[in-house]
Amino acid sequence: MSDEIDLVVLFRSLWGQKLLIGLVMLVAAILATAYAFLTTPEYRVQSILRSAAIKDLDGLNRTDIYRLSPEQALQRVGGALESYENRLGFFRENQDLFKVLREPDSSLEQTFERFNEEAFRILQPDPKKSDNLSAYVGIQLTYPADVNGVDVANGFVEYAITAERERIGADLKTLVQNRLGQLELQISAARANYEASKEVKIAALLEADNLKRAELQDKLEALRKELKTRRDNRIAQLEEAIRIAGALEIEKPTTPSALGYVERETQGSVIRTEVNNQQIPLYFLGTKALEAERNALQKRRSDDFTEPRIAQITSELQLLSHNRQVEVLKLRENEDLFLKDLAEWREEFARLQNLKIDVSDIKLVSIDQNAVEPVRPVHPRKSLILVLGLMLGGMLGVFIAMMRIFLRPQALRNPSGRLSLTLQE
Repeated sequence: MSDEIDLVVLFRSLWGQKLLIGLVMLVAAILATAYAFLTTPEYRVQSILRSAAIKDLDGLNRTDIYRLSPEQALQRVGGALESYENRLGFFRENQDLFKVLREPDSSLEQTFERFNEEAFRILQPDPKKSDNLSAYVGIQLTYPADVNGVDVANGFVEYAITAERERIGADLKTLVQNRLGQLELQISAARANYEASKEVKIAALLEADNLKRAELQDKLEALRKELKTRRDNRIAQLEEAIRIAGALEIEKPTTPSALGYVERETQGSVIRTEVNNQQIPLYFLGTKALEAERNALQKRRSDDFTEPRIAQITSELQLLSHNRQVEVLKLRENEDLFLKDLAEWREEFARLQNLKIDVSDIKLVSIDQNAVEPVRPVHPRKSLILVLGLMLGGMLGVFIAMMRIFLRPQALRNPSGRLSLTLQE
C-alpha cells in the first residue's frame, strides 16, 4: 500500500473549498484595509545643510581671535542638531507645534522623550564611501499627520543654527575679555618692570657716583699729603743750605769758581764766564734767598695751587655732586612713553574694545534643502498592506481548507493503492 497523495485529488479538494478560502481572504483584506485607513498616517521630511562659503566667515576670522573654517562650522551645526538639550529647548519654546502629542498623564519631558526617540534622525555622509562629492549634514523627521512636521523641521534647523551662533558669540566675547585682561596684565607688568628697572638704574648710577667720589677724595687727600711732604722736605733742605751758606758767609747767589776768586786790580772791564755741567749746590744761592724761600714755604697754608691735578680732581668732584641723568629719570612725568611694546599693546587694546561683530549676520552653513510638505505618507503604505493582507488571507484560507481535508474521516484509497480523498459537497 502506498502513502503517496494524489495532488490532483488535493487540488480538487481545495477547489471544492474555494468559497472558504475566498471568505478568509475577504476577511483578511477587510482587516488590512481597516488597518491601512484607520492607522494614523506618518510623514517624513528632511533638511540638508552644506558648508558655507569662505566669505561668509571672513568677518569672524578677521578678528584674529576666533578662527572657524566652513567645515568646522558645519560640524558645529551638526552637533547642535544632534544635541538633546537643543531639541528639548526647541520643544519647550514651541509647545504649540506639539500640543497634539501631549497626554494627560505624561509630563512635558516624557512626551518629548517619546517623540525624540522615534522622530529625529541625523543625516550625514557614510564615511565608508569615497564617492561623496561634498560634506553635508541634515536632519530627518518622521511625524504623525496631526503634527506640522515641515514647521518643526525647518524651525528646529533655524533654532540649532541660532543657538550655535549664540555660542560662538559668547565664545568670542569671552575670548575678547580674556585678551583684554591679558593686555592689562602685560601693561601692568611692564610698568612694574619699568619702575623696578628705573630704580635699579638710579641706584646703580648713584652707587657709581659714590664710588667715583670716594676714589677722587682719596686721591685728593693722598696728593695733598704728598705736596705737604714735599714742602716739608724743601724747608728742611733750605734750612740745611742756610746753615752751610752762613758758615761760608755766602749772602748772595754765587758760583763755586767765584767763591775762591780774589779781587785784584785790573785795567778795563773783565767778563768772566763759567761753564759747568754739574748741579750747583743749593747753598750757593746765599742766605738771603734761601731764608726768603724758607719763610714763604712756612707761611703757606695750602699747596693745591702747585699741582694742576688737584684742580682737575676738584672739578670732577663738583660734577659728581649732581647726577643729571638721575635727576632726569626722577623728573619723568609720562613714564608710559618709555615702555617697550606699549604702543602695540594699546593699539591691540583699542581694537578689541571697539570690536563689534554681529553674530546674527554670520552665515555658518548653507541650507541646501528645506523641509517641504510631503506628497504621500511613509506609513502606512496602503497598497502594500492590502496586497499583504490578500496574500496572508489566501495562505490562511488554504491552510484552514487543508486542515479540514486531512481531518475528515471520509478519505478513501483508490484501487491503485494511492490515497484518495472523497469530496463531499
